[in-house]
Amino acid sequence: MQQSTFKMPESLVLVIFGGSGDLTKRKLIPSLYQLYKNGKMPERFSILGLGRSAFEQEKFILHLDEGLKTYLDKKEYQAKTAKEFLRHIEYLEMDPSDLSQYNRLQTSLDMLDKKIDNPANYIFYLATPPSLYGVIPKHLKAIGLNKCTSTEKTKSGRKKTCESIRRIVIEKPFGHDLKSALELNKIYKSAFNENQLYRIDHFLGKETVQNIMALRFANGIFEPLWNRNYIERVEITAVENMGVESRGGFYDQTGAMRDMVQNHLSQLVALTAMEPPVQFNEELFRNEVVKVYQSFRSLTPDDISKDVVRGQYTASKWKNEQHKGYREEDKVSDKSRTETFLAMKLFIDNWRWQGVPFYIRTGKMMPTKVSEIVIHFKQTPHLVFGLKDGSAVSNQLIIRLQPNEGIVLKFAVKVPGSGFEVKKVSMDFTYDQLGGVPSGDAYSKLLEDCMLGDPTLFTRSDAVETSWNFFDPILQEWSKNKKIPLYGYPAGTWGPPESSHIIEEGKVHEWTNPCKNLTNSDLYCEL
Repeated sequence: MQQSTFKMPESLVLVIFGGSGDLTKRKLIPSLYQLYKNGKMPERFSILGLGRSAFEQEKFILHLDEGLKTYLDKKEYQAKTAKEFLRHIEYLEMDPSDLSQYNRLQTSLDMLDKKIDNPANYIFYLATPPSLYGVIPKHLKAIGLNKCTSTEKTKSGRKKTCESIRRIVIEKPFGHDLKSALELNKIYKSAFNENQLYRIDHFLGKETVQNIMALRFANGIFEPLWNRNYIERVEITAVENMGVESRGGFYDQTGAMRDMVQNHLSQLVALTAMEPPVQFNEELFRNEVVKVYQSFRSLTPDDISKDVVRGQYTASKWKNEQHKGYREEDKVSDKSRTETFLAMKLFIDNWRWQGVPFYIRTGKMMPTKVSEIVIHFKQTPHLVFGLKDGSAVSNQLIIRLQPNEGIVLKFAVKVPGSGFEVKKVSMDFTYDQLGGVPSGDAYSKLLEDCMLGDPTLFTRSDAVETSWNFFDPILQEWSKNKKIPLYGYPAGTWGPPESSHIIEEGKVHEWTNPCKNLTNSDLYCEL
């Protein structure tokens, strides 16, 4: 990544729409604190939180300080540093859906500009419900906060665009389906230029996700094998061991497809499958991501019925505790058809991956929390040595994204002694061997990139549209074909048994159990 072409501004105001919300308290403020603590914030900055909640300034700061103490590692929180950091934060009570209140926002920004000597450099962060994603950019445009133009005129009579920063960060999901995504892109393009738009996917901010690219493109031993000639199949799993918690109202309108698959998992597929860019910069990297999406093989209604399995967790006793079913969660309809689990098979129709199935799986209330990519290499063409039970040895490369981040290579060796018994062993590496476990704070990385003006790890408009173009037919088929089942699965299990059907391939294959991949599996598995 060519960081030398990007520069941190000397001054900046970060405006957080949804400043009184959960995302701000749990993620954004702790991440900004870490940047401040590590000397990675602008020399002069202010953070302006906007929200409908009635907060006095002092109570708002106490509210955020409580979040720092709760969500930061105890080693990270330093009372003195936190106090210094929180002095940079202001709160403004306003309704972001009401255009008439945006003049108050402008007044607050003018005051902050004078306070920190800021030449109107603004980043707007939308930590709001998706229903406001199409409203806020229109209102920012209406009062001229989307662009900065000076009164100086050129010889042609046109106004000259000034150098001030105006960027907007949008949380996922970007759109509810293809139609809404297209409409949102149209709204944003009417108010901002593409280089001002930062559609954030926090998965791409994870250090271990970025290391997928380092593993592939910084090591000459993998590239010759990274294709249909040597790889039999690819599995990508991202599951959680908790339910929807307090997000029932949001999740019931979203589901696993919109919450995880269309964005997070499709990004992981792209990173695994993409061609190496000629140079690692924001344009060429994102071009290769889009090419992968364009190569997804379209699914027919029959494919959707056969190769896409959805499920919803049901009540069960797990780890000596009784857990609710999804329909019993707060703000969830007792007749909900929203999927909390999704497994599917897809193909990438290009020269490198033709015929190689990619299996992706996500779910809530799974036995453990884990995200990993498993590359299954083809078996040797002639079986000279096999395992004791007579089965063949297949090599695997496992890229563990969370927790206990690491890489495992599985291969066969001869068991010492007489005869030629072969045993599968693991060569593993974990990032704590580098002297410290990665922070996992994806938001810090992405917020820093946004302030620097580096859009590499943010999603471009054509990627959003191309991804939705593939996944939207699945949602449409679910909507119109009521015969497609929604399977129940007890909380604490690996999802509905029917999901195994898409990967069995003649009873030879099965889903990889993530709890058996690293040798020190007892550290993170909760089975």
